[in-house]
Amino acid sequence: MPKVTIDGIEIEVPEGTTILNAARMIGGKIVPPAMCYYSKLKTTGGYCRTCLVKVVQGSAKDPRPMPKLVVSCSTTVQDGMVVQNITSPEVLEARKGVVEFLLINHPLDCPICDQAGECKLQDLGYEHGLAKTRYEFKRRTFEMEDIGDKIKLHMNRCILCYRCVKVADQLTPQRVHGVMNRGDVAEISTYIKNNIENDFSGNMIDVCPVGALTDKTFRFQSRVWYVKPMDAHRDCKKCSGKVVVWMKGEEILRVTARMDKNNEVEEFICNECRFEKKNPADWVIEKPTHIDRHSVIAQNHYEKESQLKLGKFTDHKMIPKAEPKLKK
Repeated sequence: MPKVTIDGIEIEVPEGTTILNAARMIGGKIVPPAMCYYSKLKTTGGYCRTCLVKVVQGSAKDPRPMPKLVVSCSTTVQDGMVVQNITSPEVLEARKGVVEFLLINHPLDCPICDQAGECKLQDLGYEHGLAKTRYEFKRRTFEMEDIGDKIKLHMNRCILCYRCVKVADQLTPQRVHGVMNRGDVAEISTYIKNNIENDFSGNMIDVCPVGALTDKTFRFQSRVWYVKPMDAHRDCKKCSGKVVVWMKGEEILRVTARMDKNNEVEEFICNECRFEKKNPADWVIEKPTHIDRHSVIAQNHYEKESQLKLGKFTDHKMIPKAEPKLKK
């Protein structure tokens, strides 16, 4: 198996592994950001350019460096390859430029956007963005378009990562939306103003890295850091039934798929589980969802049983179902 060194850390990976996935195997800060690549979806990657890295040694057989920065999501590892990510000033400067381009037309909707608190573009802008824009022209805008009663489209926030198009192509029976037009006026839209009603189409919300596609049933109900994410499951004939229910008190405000350590969906869920099952009696609540401690959602979120009294939720306390047994 080929060995690759990324920011001074060597790892042995299976043949055909990309630089991005090799970095994910190592973990930590050396993992390049990715706004368009999604390992669970085929033919993703290569659109956003945020995962650019520098290959200072192509391989052990051919140690010449690659002349330009390469996208780590689609560049395959070679034995003896040496890669620089956060240790390269050139990469960081290029990434800063990419983020600036992504934010050129992005509206300042964070205070009212349902994606705030779990938005990857927010994280990217905080880490690599400028404090003040240099763009002096009018921002590109689109007219609001209704694409159905479950999914809200905000095209002004879209960065054209194509993830939602891949979801519709690979998970739903028939895709009715796509990227229309070209260049600066390219937009996500439906064919002849169709509604997006296909089963599994709700997964477009989970894979969207920004607030362009949001859950209409959760719209303006609460900030994500005010609700409690809990792992839950139910018997479902369409999908695995393994989800995260976001609770406020004893009420389920929204249902999402479970995410892995790379913030990608573990198993895609059906629209019935996502939109129609909002009664706590429909679910078996397992445990609090693991949230990265750097996330704002982790505030007042306890995961250890020693810190959490299992029982029914209220806004400020929990009512235990049974008294704990004391050791004699």
